[in-house]
Amino acid sequence: MLDLSKGTYRLRIVDPAYPAFNIYSRIADKTTALGPVCVASSVNKMPGWEVEVIDENNMRKYGPRSASGGADHEFLQSLRPADVVGFYGGLTSTVPRLYELARFYKQKGAVTIAGGQHFTGDNIAEALNSGIDYVVIGEGEETIKELLRALHGEMELNRVNGIAYLDNGRLIRTPDREPIVDFDRLPLPDFSLVRYAAIKLYPVERIRGCEMNCEFCTVKGKPRMAPPERLLESISLLLETKDARHFFVVDDLFGQQRDETVRFCRMLKDYQKKTGRRLDLSVQIRLDKAGDSELLSAMRQAGINTVAIGFESPIEEELKAMNKRIRPEDMISLARTYHKFGFLVHGMFIFGYPMKEGAGFRLGANERVKRFRSFIRKAKIDTIQVLLPGPLPGTELRKRLEKQNRVYPVKDIGWEYYDGNFPLFEPDEPLTAETMQDASRKVMGKFYQFKYIFKIGLNIFLFPSLVFFLHNIRSGWKRWYRPWRNDLVRFGGWVILRKWFSEFRKSKFRQKLQKAKKHLN
Repeated sequence: MLDLSKGTYRLRIVDPAYPAFNIYSRIADKTTALGPVCVASSVNKMPGWEVEVIDENNMRKYGPRSASGGADHEFLQSLRPADVVGFYGGLTSTVPRLYELARFYKQKGAVTIAGGQHFTGDNIAEALNSGIDYVVIGEGEETIKELLRALHGEMELNRVNGIAYLDNGRLIRTPDREPIVDFDRLPLPDFSLVRYAAIKLYPVERIRGCEMNCEFCTVKGKPRMAPPERLLESISLLLETKDARHFFVVDDLFGQQRDETVRFCRMLKDYQKKTGRRLDLSVQIRLDKAGDSELLSAMRQAGINTVAIGFESPIEEELKAMNKRIRPEDMISLARTYHKFGFLVHGMFIFGYPMKEGAGFRLGANERVKRFRSFIRKAKIDTIQVLLPGPLPGTELRKRLEKQNRVYPVKDIGWEYYDGNFPLFEPDEPLTAETMQDASRKVMGKFYQFKYIFKIGLNIFLFPSLVFFLHNIRSGWKRWYRPWRNDLVRFGGWVILRKWFSEFRKSKFRQKLQKAKKHLN
């Protein structure tokens, strides 16, 4: 319970730091997670509460950093003592850091709350025994307000739906809360609550939920849509208050509710024309939307330049295991359509997906690498991300692999390795954990190379000639920008991968892997 004698309380929401060096670090220090901002914005409307968000992955140079990485919470608590501290568990790999901070704040006398996709099943009890007082299950904007009122003695704790806590050592879980449907009841995300961050890419949303039911994914449920006007209002508010120009629509599948999506694109196009500002948007979208030329045209005219597409695999047998209903050859054709419309295509892949029992499919690491490289080249993908299958908590994939006794024990391969870069289970023969990891890195290593630094210089040298040949600066820019940008990104990717490989060689992961294999057997 809170000290009822105080007039004003402070809630601090912490997005924990990635473990060690992470290949997403260069992206993380330009953006922030949307979930903590939404929850903070909801509490910020409550009388008597001050709210702030600390994103440990995005802190400017003048932010208080600790020697071990992340924020200096000792300094923060002495400067601005928090009565309640919330922790974002949206990424499983950050959970060890989350528990470390939870124990720190609990020792300081703060009430600790955790929420996010990691907290499901047995992980709820794990959290409550690791420094967390209350776990919020599901969406948090409404739950957090009721929980804070209960902590203030304004309602009974067991009347708050969607939470879990310990009562005299007994785990209490209240009924699940109904998913939010009326988004207009919620305040717009207030990014001014994020302290110390230098945000260049702002996350925005219109749709929550996804019905694709992919075996490896944590996002489930019938999609729930906010009106397009709300998304436009979020973008316009950020442009007016933050001079924001770059946005990432975090909806899992942009283009759901097709007619409303087209209407939003046209509204956004008109807004940019009236304000005289050009915006740059990135979205996640399904491949099959390539067949809708009206939608793609509307997206391009609205300033949507980059599409992130989950190709997952160029191997048909793996696509079937994932519950993906598409053929590799069709994916190549559809990807080229996006390319023709002028989109930058970011391809997301999973290497070495485990087959279901009785599949009878065997394919070695080298042949898999060849298929991936051939597919990426034929599909003309601009940038790629190749991860290993992650049996994340709450997914059907984890349940299947646990039933087969293939998931490495968390005591050996801890949650900090659940970032898609490490083998977490016994793969299908003839793959081994080591060859699977090495092969996935080989795909990335062939795509992101040092040689692109020379192509960057060559492209800069050729730009005037291209403009002269086309007799038009605008046409020359369009022809020149894409290869120049891709060469720049591919060289930057080489720098990131090189640093990651260096950190990996210093780590003791392979020793931990051998121990995990012994315990599994």
